[in-house]
Amino acid sequence: MIRLIIRRLFYLVIVLVIITFLTYLIFFAGNPNDLAARFAGRAAGPAEIRDAAIRLGLNHGFWYQYWHYLDGLLHGSFGLDFQNAVPINSEIARAFPVTASLVLGSVVLWLLIGIPIGIMSATHPRSLRDRAGTTFALTFLSMPNFVLGLLLLLVFYYYLTRAGITWFPPAGYVALTQSPVQWFVHLILPWFSLALVQAAIYTRLIRGSLLDVLGEDYIRTARAKGLSRRVVIYRHGVRAALTPVMTQLGIDVGTLLAGAFVTEKVFGLTGLGQLALNAIGNDDLPVVAAVVVLAAAFIVVMNTVVDILYAVLDPRVRLA
Repeated sequence: MIRLIIRRLFYLVIVLVIITFLTYLIFFAGNPNDLAARFAGRAAGPAEIRDAAIRLGLNHGFWYQYWHYLDGLLHGSFGLDFQNAVPINSEIARAFPVTASLVLGSVVLWLLIGIPIGIMSATHPRSLRDRAGTTFALTFLSMPNFVLGLLLLLVFYYYLTRAGITWFPPAGYVALTQSPVQWFVHLILPWFSLALVQAAIYTRLIRGSLLDVLGEDYIRTARAKGLSRRVVIYRHGVRAALTPVMTQLGIDVGTLLAGAFVTEKVFGLTGLGQLALNAIGNDDLPVVAAVVVLAAAFIVVMNTVVDILYAVLDPRVRLA
């Protein structure tokens, strides 16, 4: 088990270094004068552009520049925002709690909704329960995230407010440290907007995986030994069926932590997704590069965690 963890962490470091190199190559290995001009501002003259190039280290070679960039990342610095001339770290520190609150709350919801419905469908195939689960999954799989978000706002904000019930705010974010109650209230609709679509995916995923597992020889052997149906399904079947679910969960959480762009836009949440969209609109390369590196890091880290959890769920992984 320890060897597995060490090997996965080694691969993690290698992949992250490759990602940072490719990111720097794409975003910063262009014309140094162009980068310096962007940093100095539109009204800057030749002297200001030259000073900006010196401050950014663009008067050195490529490998020196990349090492300077990598050294900053190792020390937790993403550099300066070209547009606002402030550290990108401060903008990420402001935006990340918003995205993390949205994603983690949604993860809890979609697992609590999707996995039980998937198990119910798999354990009662071709029954009314299975058809109900399939209807739920197909309904939300065919519904775009922004459409669901707008429908939730229409019903639970607009119509309820017109009826004199002001339970749900239309948009915005309140920090957990500022008011836990308002933090929860402001995130209920975004959570369900993101979670219902994802829950539909996990319903179909756990249903298909569990149906395959319940047809395995060792499941029939467990039943033949007289184990109860509950023990066979939940102790043996569900545990083995969770492997593809963990794979999908690692990808989804890693991707969404980089910014749930659509949900943040619909509900006016100033998270990493909105930060990236604003940076793209302003042609602010360092901020875009920082979000790309974070996105890749989240995905790689979550997949490493999933690989380690495989060894917990499936002893065959440890033996391999």
